[in-house]
Amino acid sequence: MNKHTHPKGFTLMESVIAIGIVAILLTTFLAVFGPATQGIRKAISIQEADRLASALERELQVLRPESDKNFDTAFDKAFSWIQDSGKDVNPSAVFLYNYKGDPTQMRSDGTMEPYTGVTGEPGKEFILQPSVRRIGDSELKDDLEAVVGPIYFVKATQLVFDNGSLTLGTPGQIVDPHGGAGGALDSNSYPEAVIAYNAQVYLLRSNTFQYVERFDPTDKEVLGQPLFSRNLAVRR
Repeated sequence: MNKHTHPKGFTLMESVIAIGIVAILLTTFLAVFGPATQGIRKAISIQEADRLASALERELQVLRPESDKNFDTAFDKAFSWIQDSGKDVNPSAVFLYNYKGDPTQMRSDGTMEPYTGVTGEPGKEFILQPSVRRIGDSELKDDLEAVVGPIYFVKATQLVFDNGSLTLGTPGQIVDPHGGAGGALDSNSYPEAVIAYNAQVYLLRSNTFQYVERFDPTDKEVLGQPLFSRNLAVRR
């Protein structure tokens, strides 16, 4: 008698059922874990934004012996930085970034010297340091030789009261936030103990010093839209 054998493998119907089961499982997985993954990315983004905003706030409370020698007080420095960063003509650009700092070598202004080694163990040979400097700062170029990640540009605008709520004032000017007589003020004639301001943070297209040196903060096409903004304050 002839023995009939059947070829091994899956039938078309079995394959269709298997594909359907896999599709259902993938859909269920994405429905359950997709929002969680997006939440993680959002949390990291918020964490980074908060860290950058904190670095800016700290910098405006410190008077560094070399780069800030033209200011009498930290409030005087903060007043100037906020005012000048918002000017439409020749603004003084403020940059935020992270760089590798050498914990064994400190500068006179209290910051770490850039770590120039090709390799190294994070937390030991170098520490990732947030830094805030203005264009023209003598330490900016050295920092950017050890920069890690993107560089951000900050544009600050004073917040003033309008019908009881805070709103954006005029970029490049600091006035009495309650609408007192007179226009733009200086740090000595400013009547309040606090300057409330909005910091808009933009992502630069390159993290090289050559690009930063030529960066024009008045070019809206190059600047693009702010990555995020924060309402902050500096105290006298």
